[in-house]
Amino acid sequence: MIPFVFHPNYSIPFPSNHRFPMSKFRLLAEQLSELGILTSENCFEPSPLSLTALMRAHDKHYVQRFVRGQLTQKEEKEIGLPWSEWLVERTLRAVSGTILTAELALDHGLACHLAGGTHHAHPSHGAGFCIFNDLAVASIDLIHRGLAKKVMILDCDVHQGDGTVAFFTNRDDVIPVSWHCDENYPVDKHQGGVNIALPKGADGKCYLSVLKETLPDLLLRYSPDFVFYDAGADVHIDDRLGFLNLTDDDVRMRDRYVLETCLDLSLPVACVIGGGYDRQEYKVAQRHSILHQVANEIGNERRLAFI
Repeated sequence: MIPFVFHPNYSIPFPSNHRFPMSKFRLLAEQLSELGILTSENCFEPSPLSLTALMRAHDKHYVQRFVRGQLTQKEEKEIGLPWSEWLVERTLRAVSGTILTAELALDHGLACHLAGGTHHAHPSHGAGFCIFNDLAVASIDLIHRGLAKKVMILDCDVHQGDGTVAFFTNRDDVIPVSWHCDENYPVDKHQGGVNIALPKGADGKCYLSVLKETLPDLLLRYSPDFVFYDAGADVHIDDRLGFLNLTDDDVRMRDRYVLETCLDLSLPVACVIGGGYDRQEYKVAQRHSILHQVANEIGNERRLAFI
């Protein structure tokens, strides 16, 4: 068994007709429990987030205004989520969860979060259903605490991780890499970091070919000592916001390739789920669960047990 990170407050009371699939986190945990992958023995709950760690990455005033419910109507619209005290709780808890996932990955080689991947959040504003950037916060936290010297963020969400890049334009100790659909949100792509654009409609064969041509070279060139993997499920052919055509098997091969390539180099990997959108939220949860199923299989094969 490898460690998983989840908190019941990841799915909060939320408008039933909203575009964001808020219940997918709860449904994902339920599905993994039914499969016997998520158990009381390997499920870890994150503590409340330290605002000091959050403000080490994000603008202090932005953090304070969000927590106090003082964002402007325009800012809230750009994020796309209605503010509530519940939203504050789940947002802070999920960022804390990615930090905990990183700590567990350092101890055990591989760990998976049942949330995370909020890569559109910038240092001083949110966007695209992302309020705080858990990948950026956790990367900066690891380096600040001396737990890593160079972090690489492997972002395989269908959308460019533009917010993540914005944190690291003047740093060389965190390398954001984004494989994304070129004709998709955001319209204006950030030019920083490493960007690998895939054409609209690309299938699994094309996607995996590009991934295999680029990932080993990037790991060799930058030599990170820690990896975050954003395994967005919105690359799926049935995702309503994706525009790529990967099947379940393609997503499974993608996840296995990324994880095994990193683990073969003895790199600890912390996984987050990224985006996934479908009006039938249990289907989104099923697509996200592919990551955790693959990670569990690899953990068993490599005896990456934490107990």
